[in-house]
Amino acid sequence: MARTFLPAAALLAGALLAGPAAAQTDPITRRADALIARMTLDEKLGQLTQLGAEVPGPNGETAEQLIREGKAGSVLWTFDSDLIARLQRVAVKESRLGIPLLFGYDVIHGYKNVFQVPLGLAATWDPALVERAQAMAAKESWVAGVNWTFTPMVDIARDARWGRIVEGAGEDTFLGVAMARAQVRGLQGPQLGTPERVLTSVKHFAAYGAADGGRDYDSVYVPEVQLRNVYLPPFQAAIDAGAGTVMSAYMTLNDVPASGNRWLLRDLLRGEMGFKGFVISDAFAVQSLQNHGFAADNPDAARRGLLAGVTMDMASNSYLRQLPALVKAGKVPMRQVDEAVREVLQVKLRMGLFERPYGAPERKAAVFNDPAHRAATREAAQRSMVLLRNEGGALPLAASLKRIAVIGPLADSGEDILGSWTVEKGVGVTVLQGIQARWPQAQVTFSRGGDMQRAYPLPWDADQGKPAPALMPAVEQQTELARAVDAARQAEVVVLVLGERANMSGEAASVASLALQGNQQALLEAVVATGKPVVLVLLNGRPLDISWASSRVPAILEAWFPGSEGGHAVADVLSGAINPGGKLPVTWPRSTGHVPAYYNHNRTHADETARTFTSRYSTDAPSSPLYPFGHGLSYTSFSYGAVTLDRSSARVGEPVTVSVTVRNTGAVAGDEVVQLYIHQRSGSAARPQRELKGFQRVHLAPGEAQTLRFTLGRRELQFWSPVTRAWGVEPAGFDVWVGGSSAATAHAEFTLTR
Repeated sequence: MARTFLPAAALLAGALLAGPAAAQTDPITRRADALIARMTLDEKLGQLTQLGAEVPGPNGETAEQLIREGKAGSVLWTFDSDLIARLQRVAVKESRLGIPLLFGYDVIHGYKNVFQVPLGLAATWDPALVERAQAMAAKESWVAGVNWTFTPMVDIARDARWGRIVEGAGEDTFLGVAMARAQVRGLQGPQLGTPERVLTSVKHFAAYGAADGGRDYDSVYVPEVQLRNVYLPPFQAAIDAGAGTVMSAYMTLNDVPASGNRWLLRDLLRGEMGFKGFVISDAFAVQSLQNHGFAADNPDAARRGLLAGVTMDMASNSYLRQLPALVKAGKVPMRQVDEAVREVLQVKLRMGLFERPYGAPERKAAVFNDPAHRAATREAAQRSMVLLRNEGGALPLAASLKRIAVIGPLADSGEDILGSWTVEKGVGVTVLQGIQARWPQAQVTFSRGGDMQRAYPLPWDADQGKPAPALMPAVEQQTELARAVDAARQAEVVVLVLGERANMSGEAASVASLALQGNQQALLEAVVATGKPVVLVLLNGRPLDISWASSRVPAILEAWFPGSEGGHAVADVLSGAINPGGKLPVTWPRSTGHVPAYYNHNRTHADETARTFTSRYSTDAPSSPLYPFGHGLSYTSFSYGAVTLDRSSARVGEPVTVSVTVRNTGAVAGDEVVQLYIHQRSGSAARPQRELKGFQRVHLAPGEAQTLRFTLGRRELQFWSPVTRAWGVEPAGFDVWVGGSSAATAHAEFTLTR
């Protein structure tokens, strides 16, 4: 089947994409093959093995012993620069062939200087900013010696219960494509080997975010039409941007484990999608093929993982343990081993790792303390914040305030404001600190008001015997709530900071309920009952059930987990020093019972414009979201002119240009994210009621207008049809909407003909 996901840029230069004959003369391939010719079987399998820095080897060996013997290609789970340097010296100077190591870590949203979590970065709708942020994260990683990051996560997520929704760009494929491309370019640079950049690993291949019930690691059942139209394009974008590695997923995809799925990893990824790097398993995923009831035993798991296309085994030592006997018995062909080793060596060679195996730890202090890096985390946080509600101009807060109550269990937590997946354990600027700095003349009173915690510890904590953090006793919570109410009564305004702790979002952090945990709902209701003006600030990695607040709290600011300078950024927005311009990258459901929630669903048999058809939930709740995808308010207002097209009819293959004029009709400067949506009215298959196909974030002064243009070409209009089983653009009528969210009303239409 032809490769037609998205227009592809070459991943490998010249001969690597030109076929076997050209590859024979390619210097990278020649160097790799020369090394392979000198390798023992153990050394070959070593290149396919990623060791835990502190995890014993197959026979109890230390990582250093295995590296010295050439039995390791990569090391993970350490960011200790001294240890990294020592192990790299062993590989380069003491192993027989001197092949350098890859050091991998989950550098998801910053290394020392922590940026907004990825879902929040997607809320900026600003790929250029995301690219700059990840370039800084790459530089900090590289100087520390970490030369490989297990990011970006490009899984589309439509179920807010899934904990790892925080690591991606949300529910939309078009936005996900833009963010995937930006992250790879930021982390790797224009090509592998760009100075002070790192190798990326795009994860989790594929459709990991569609787990049953939003339960982490659970099975995924996705028809091919959804796989190709929804879940694969962000991976294709990352590959086209040059991503050097792809991570296979834990779960079963349509009953075949993703890490043992030959069709997925060979036919699709390497064949149709043109991927030329190597595949790393998720941690222990090869060994776990037996747990799935897929592999008969551990040797069978190793055999099936390698033959399916998993190049490198993360952490389980399965290849190192099991494959020697299987190769000698002829059950795993040596050519398959050599092919995998070649993939790893080609990436290392293209990175320039043989010439530059070390980072620059002597520069860590200078890079980590670069004021530009810290300032960039604040800017990213500012631009990511979404003003969900602002009734009666409750925000911005007056500079003249004298008494402010800052309330909530997250309001003064420097750990939680960073979010999950931080590298060096540190603390960020809290919301309390940010408000104290922004209103130095005011009396700022703080009260926790109560508590919330995970019900169960993180699995890796449980493995070490660490219990879940204890919840504040009920009696103490009541005392804290009373203190909070008293503080609210004494204040002119209350900033109430609620949401999730950092460990309540991320891997192994799926939830059964989106309700505010602990006593937060009771705290919210008690504070609102005082009658004082309340601003609700949310720190979280997923949409939460805030339906009660949405009709009773005048101002609600979604701050996500905003990172190192998060507290300052929140205060910047609350004060009006920064006009919020972020937009939701996810549909915000009314309750847990409304998920999965996503805007681009198909229409039903009913006439949805008819007055008798008001809701799919036709008994107890409206189907509409609490806040639509793309929603976000501003301290100013914007008007949209008529949507115009350069033609009302075009032939298939001819582009259509869409124009719209946007004006700032308010009194202050602000950003608007102008979004374009389409609907194909008929065709070989039913198409979603709306699909995002263009966006631009623009800054407008009061009274300023700007005319924006979008092109709808083959990339925007094509889809994979389950009827024709191919990608194509079909003749049909199309609706076009442009506006500030997926509920845009400015409309035009055109027709495509043969």
